[in-house]
Amino acid sequence: MYPVKENGGYSVVHLTGEVDLNCSPEARRVILDCLRSNNPLLIDLSAVTYIDSSGIASLVEGYQVSRKLNLDFGLVGVSDRAMSVLHLARLDQVFPIFASVEERLKRDLPREE
Repeated sequence: MYPVKENGGYSVVHLTGEVDLNCSPEARRVILDCLRSNNPLLIDLSAVTYIDSSGIASLVEGYQVSRKLNLDFGLVGVSDRAMSVLHLARLDQVFPIFASVEERLKRDLPREE
């Protein structure tokens, strides 16, 4: 249901539409499967029109698992609606958030001296 693409050594999960009680178990499964594959993970929220507490819980669990496995984790392209929920829960202060996958990948480039 949620496509996963590889980009720059990261698995990128593309969540779309409403991430609510009906579909958050699938989002959780995809997120945890990527992490179990030992891949750093980015979650693209640019096409999310609504996210409820169960969807947020899936993101939080993914973040916690990534930390235990010492894997990079971040949110990219967070839609305005998703950002407002993250902000209300103060999770915008917890999750690494990037404007795009490309912005995150640029941070991995070695700096020229």
